[in-house]
Amino acid sequence: MNTPKVRFGALLEPDDERPQDVVELAELMDELGYDVVSLSDHPYWPERLDTVALLAAIVARTTRITIMPNLLNLPLRPPAVLARTAATLDILSGGRFELGLGAGAQQLWQLIAAEGGPVRTAGESIEALEEAVHLIRALWTSKSEVQFEGKHYRADGVRPGPCPAHPIGIWLGAYQPRMLRVVGTLGDGWVPSSPFLPPEALPDCNRVIDEAAVAAGRSPQSVRRGYNIEGEFSTGSGFLQGPPKVWAEQLAELITTRQVDTFFLYRAKTADFLRRFAAEVAPAVRELVATASRVSPSGYGSPV
Repeated sequence: MNTPKVRFGALLEPDDERPQDVVELAELMDELGYDVVSLSDHPYWPERLDTVALLAAIVARTTRITIMPNLLNLPLRPPAVLARTAATLDILSGGRFELGLGAGAQQLWQLIAAEGGPVRTAGESIEALEEAVHLIRALWTSKSEVQFEGKHYRADGVRPGPCPAHPIGIWLGAYQPRMLRVVGTLGDGWVPSSPFLPPEALPDCNRVIDEAAVAAGRSPQSVRRGYNIEGEFSTGSGFLQGPPKVWAEQLAELITTRQVDTFFLYRAKTADFLRRFAAEVAPAVRELVATASRVSPSGYGSPV
């Protein structure tokens, strides 16, 4: 029997008008048994608190939950600095940090440039992300000075370190085929958002990731599949528009048929919502997945 491991988390939104809310929600998630807490990163929006500073505060106020940016804006955060920031947060948390990276949304390049960042085409942003992943990993693992010469980033005899407390996974956001291939070739995890990529689009994207992983000599199973999910408890219909039972059934189906293993509640804002999901949805999903695995030893493909 092979029951897929399922993780539940949330994508919290830092608000400068209520600066303690996001840290308190992260503490609550730690207490409720969530697996991962994540923050979005939009450093060009002044109404948002700084993501990295908040991640450090969350690390200090939690004891067991994984902490992750979802996703850090690479154009405004140089990879050498990111490598050391991530390693520091991982050390301080005792190995509870994962690194989520975003190449930069095309509609936001003007805001990025206004803050001194580069303006890149879609192709250039993907090239820069690939270079950043290689450079970051080299600075975590190299035993000698790092030499790297890319089109967008370079390192000329940079001393590596600090070494993270555990092998940090790098999660990438992707929607288009070229970027999905990068996920399969280089990524440890993939995390799209349901408002921009509906569930019915997941199989085609997973296929691109899987094929790229195999071509790179990797197992497709080595790439975790996350999903930022948006919905509400209601009497409506559609994806995650219904009572907790409907949520559980739909999420379990994504695990058993669409390769998803980690869910992030998209823009979760209230303690009551987090409590209800933890009490009424997460346990039901796990039970449905366990039942499906008993019916089908592979853990996939069974009706839920």
